[in-house]
Amino acid sequence: MSSGPGADSAPARNHDDDITTTPAASGTFSSLKVRNYRLFFSGAIVSNTGTWMARITQDWLVLSLTGSAAAVGITTALQFLPMLLFGLYGGVVADRYPKRRLLLASQGALGLLGLVLAGLTLSGHVQVWHVYLIAFLLGMVTVVDTPSRQSFVSEMVGPAQLRNAVSLNSANFQSARLVGPAVAGVLIASIGSGWSFLVNGLSFLAPLAALLLMRPEELHKVERAPRGKGQLREGLRYVAGRPELIWPIVLVGFIGTFGFNFPIWLTAFSDGVFHVGAGTYGFLNTLMAVGSLIGALLAARRGSSRLRMLVVTAMLFGGLEIAAAFSPYFWLFAVLLVPVGMLGLTVNVTANSSVQMATDPVMRGRVMSLYMMVFVGGTPLGAPLLGWVTDTFGARIGFATGGAVSLAAAAVIGLVLARVGGLKLRFEMRHGHPQVRFVPRERLATAA
Repeated sequence: MSSGPGADSAPARNHDDDITTTPAASGTFSSLKVRNYRLFFSGAIVSNTGTWMARITQDWLVLSLTGSAAAVGITTALQFLPMLLFGLYGGVVADRYPKRRLLLASQGALGLLGLVLAGLTLSGHVQVWHVYLIAFLLGMVTVVDTPSRQSFVSEMVGPAQLRNAVSLNSANFQSARLVGPAVAGVLIASIGSGWSFLVNGLSFLAPLAALLLMRPEELHKVERAPRGKGQLREGLRYVAGRPELIWPIVLVGFIGTFGFNFPIWLTAFSDGVFHVGAGTYGFLNTLMAVGSLIGALLAARRGSSRLRMLVVTAMLFGGLEIAAAFSPYFWLFAVLLVPVGMLGLTVNVTANSSVQMATDPVMRGRVMSLYMMVFVGGTPLGAPLLGWVTDTFGARIGFATGGAVSLAAAAVIGLVLARVGGLKLRFEMRHGHPQVRFVPRERLATAA
């Protein structure tokens, strides 16, 4: 348990500019041995499935009410906008108050909003402005819910299991992504959209029950930030003064803004390049989800978060996007989506766990709110730009542009981190194969 703001702070750094964790129990599902986290994980399976059901149903409902794809985009933007505008304030709240109590309030509010939308839809009185308003209110709740939930993981499992738990959270979410849309499609087609919203609203009973059943005395205690002025600026100064925090967040911002616009690209490729139907479009999304799930499970097996691996994975992610963009055959394009999804998820998990492990517990809510604001908040900014590129120059150029920006950002940030860490590139032959490594400058000089 941490005893103050300095406890459980940035782990030891080595010459590879790695962030290493306390030795953890091995195994893909090792963090599930912690009772409180096991309850949290179980509740999240149910609510994540409901959330994916609601996402699909919400888009379908807006399209049905308006016949406009732009209206669907407005709904998405309204749900992301609060995080972009107020995300940092949510982090201040998460650092100031007990996170378990905050989550009880936020998860309850999310469930209530789902039930309100279900009631409006089932009664036949729903209008598009109702959906807009509820989408915005959902976004406002997630301003507090997201940093509280992200930083609460470390309180449940401690530093030794943090990376494993973050990876399993991602696997949980991606598993729900495979199940939720399919269930929503069946409900919409058979009994109507309102029942899908109702299931989503009720699904939040599971995380609420999990939070209530937890044993507070088994949580890893952290010092809460006292009330005071300047806490938002304090959080920004804290991140700005630490390269191991600022550069992973910057990299995630570039990739989230430019490299994760898959709804635009998969729609454009399905319709304008390969001329396949809506069913095949759903199949492509499923392949992405399968890749993401594989990436999450592989990440859960690793016991450390390395900035070097983050940079290399991000470069591979951008390179594979470019390769997929210019794939001449549909089957090759589809196959490449699996490793693209796997690498994209690995980038997110590695950055997330690296940033959390390098942050003092008392600052973790503010840091993670900045992380999520940059990662999620960039979507409303990048999507219109990449959408324009795709419409103007074609799907292949649009997809390749997103990959090229991701690749370039990873390369530049890798060089910055190497310079900050006193590293240089070294080329050598090993077992007959060329190898590129970052090594300390003094070691390189000695070898010369």
